[in-house]
Amino acid sequence: MFHAREDWSGGAAAAALVPAAFGRRRAPVSLIVDLGENFPRAHWWRGAATLAALCAIAVLLAPGFEPLPGAGAERLAGDRQVQADALAIAPLARGSRTGLRMAASAAVEPLSFAPERATIDLYMKLGPGDSLGRLLLRAGASIGDARTAETMVRTRLPAGTAVTIILGRRAGGARPLERLSLRAGLGVTLEIVRDGGGLRLIRHAVPVDATPLRVRGRVGAGFYWSLRAAGVSPPAAAEYLRAIGSRLDVGADIAPDDRFDLIIANRRVGSGESRAGPLLYAALDRAQDSDVQLMRWTVAGRTDWFAADAGEQRLADAMMAPVAGPITSRFGMRRHPILRFARMHRGVDFGGGWGAPIVAAADGQVMRAGWAGGYGRQVRIAHGGGIVTSYSHMSRMAAEPGSVVRQGQVIGFVGSSGLSTGPHLHYEVYRGGVAVDPLSVRLATRAAIEGPALDAFKARLKALLAVGTSPKG
Repeated sequence: MFHAREDWSGGAAAAALVPAAFGRRRAPVSLIVDLGENFPRAHWWRGAATLAALCAIAVLLAPGFEPLPGAGAERLAGDRQVQADALAIAPLARGSRTGLRMAASAAVEPLSFAPERATIDLYMKLGPGDSLGRLLLRAGASIGDARTAETMVRTRLPAGTAVTIILGRRAGGARPLERLSLRAGLGVTLEIVRDGGGLRLIRHAVPVDATPLRVRGRVGAGFYWSLRAAGVSPPAAAEYLRAIGSRLDVGADIAPDDRFDLIIANRRVGSGESRAGPLLYAALDRAQDSDVQLMRWTVAGRTDWFAADAGEQRLADAMMAPVAGPITSRFGMRRHPILRFARMHRGVDFGGGWGAPIVAAADGQVMRAGWAGGYGRQVRIAHGGGIVTSYSHMSRMAAEPGSVVRQGQVIGFVGSSGLSTGPHLHYEVYRGGVAVDPLSVRLATRAAIEGPALDAFKARLKALLAVGTSPKG
């Protein structure tokens, strides 16, 4: 034991009195040695010795490499033997009777040819310009069966028609046709089956719902595209616009808030397939003016659009106004607005917006349709009995020379071609080659549907108006 003074600033003498290890921490011994450093110090040799010792211990404790003792194969019996037979090739009396899939083994012998299927089931579709006979030949049927089936069907099948075919076992050449089925129309399915030695045709009727389709909607910014957005097909939309255009100027007399209403013939089967027919009813509910209601009807073998009230209807032998517009200039002498001198005005001018439809005043045949000098684009129609009508200053013509037109059919559109100061129709009537006042030609109208025919017309209209609205309408 040492006794020292409190003052340790005694220099070297004081330091000599302190033990050498006093105040120092001994470094711990680490078993993890990096043999890539401190070579060849004692720390490195200690790590190398530790590694060698661990390797020796692992070798001493490792199992031997001699084969493991085995036992004899277990003998199977009962259901276990049946299962084993099914998993390998076995005699017919054993493995096959289990009904399980048998795996191949070295006992399997490959066949030199594949066995042919007894029957072939096919699902095919007719291509553009294809026929049922050619389709059956491509499927592998015999020439005789293909010709017989095509003769039985008779109906001209459109491209895309689905055909289900079953061909039987081959007998030397092509396979015989055992069964064929196809949809020959929306309401009928045809089936051809082999009955004895020949083929037999069976017709199956499919129930068809013939309820018409009704579509309603707002005209909006674009009349045609509003119809299309409501689900109306392009042909039906064009037919509707033609019907309404025979009474109104579609480009000027229709407002965005007006509402269209049309009924289309439609046939539908339970599977969801449907086929649209012609337009039956065309109406326009106008917000600021009188409504238009037209129904397709046949009178004396002639189908036309008639107003829903069946009141004033045009007669086939009476002229009708060629355009919906006011008379701006009458027949007779007048001062020409462009030439600035008096001359005979041999017709009547009808005011109308640019592009308004022009219709034939009566049934007839187009004599000419083309440019006619100061008349601009002109259409002339011969009506028989020496009567000819002329329609001038058109913006566009819709009739071809030599074509037959009907009263009310659109033949062109209002314009200002030729010597004209603005869009209008110059309408002339000739009798025996001499211009006459168009207003002297009878434009009177009266009811064209009378008696029982009028009752039938009203009953049909009532039935159509009872049709519900389409979900898209």
